[in-house]
Amino acid sequence: MADHALAADRAPAATARPRAVAAWLWSVALLIVLMVAVGGITRLTESGLSITEWKPVSGALPPLSEEAWESEFAKYRQIPEYQQLKQGMSLEEFKFIYFWEWFHRLLGRLIGLAFALPFLWFAAKRQIPRGYSPRLLALLALGGLQGVIGWWMVTSGLAERTDVSHFRLAVHLNLALAILTAVVWTALDMRVLARSNAATVPSHIVPIAWAAGAILLVQLVFGAFVAGLNAGLVTNEWPLMNGGLVPSVDASNGLADAAVNDPWAVHFFHRWWAFVALVALVLLARAAKRAGDRRAAIWLHIAVGVQILLGIATVMSGVHFHAALLHQVVGALLVIAATNAAHSAGRTA
Repeated sequence: MADHALAADRAPAATARPRAVAAWLWSVALLIVLMVAVGGITRLTESGLSITEWKPVSGALPPLSEEAWESEFAKYRQIPEYQQLKQGMSLEEFKFIYFWEWFHRLLGRLIGLAFALPFLWFAAKRQIPRGYSPRLLALLALGGLQGVIGWWMVTSGLAERTDVSHFRLAVHLNLALAILTAVVWTALDMRVLARSNAATVPSHIVPIAWAAGAILLVQLVFGAFVAGLNAGLVTNEWPLMNGGLVPSVDASNGLADAAVNDPWAVHFFHRWWAFVALVALVLLARAAKRAGDRRAAIWLHIAVGVQILLGIATVMSGVHFHAALLHQVVGALLVIAATNAAHSAGRTA
């Protein structure tokens, strides 16, 4: 595979097909957004620990007989989640949560194939623009790493806990969003190449994009903490938290520990850091507009505004399933909008 990729980088520019490569990468990006959505469903339905083994190949098939289903259910009944929280669950109820975790893993496999097979085709045909094969190889490797991290996350909930570590959940979710960012950025590079036939793409990350990206990353990490700690359920009020602006937190192990482990503190930080992110992303949108891409600025404004409203709605509804799911999906779309704006801002800076 590496030899094919290096050959593609040595290929004449005339053989490159950046428009086709861009279309392929946009399709991968859409699959990643779907993956984020299914991951949200898996989390909201508490399905993530229903499959207690990692079988990258044979696990692509679900149980095909009642005996196989009983075997899987027996394995699930051995873990703390069942023993402490799900005693008395029926086989039919187990099949429901098993489906979402199986589908989540299956979609991960399909994304891997949707990336790897076209990449090999474009490389063999020497249609990848010069200089981009190493980046695409790195993305393929990150996709494989994401599968490993997903299983690493699941293992944290199989022995002593009744759920997965919120730290590992944050790594898993944010690596997916980092891959999404890189896929979208590369697709945008391909679009510029297709339009200009330029040998290189001048877009780079300007300071406001670095700052906005870092601030957004913090918000996304704490969003994962909120999900992992069920911190969205500590209150259904906004802007107050059970009658007060600032909640009391368990700081017995220090404020630093409380900031990342206490559900009240995590919820408080996530709800107000959102407005720091809002300011940063509005400034990024203005930079994109100054660079001549008014559409990117509009989409970023819409995405961040809708995301904040969905966050408030999720809290006030007591983490209603559809509000919470939309909040996670729009979070992924916000990442795309921010990447698009950052790419535009860097093209003429």
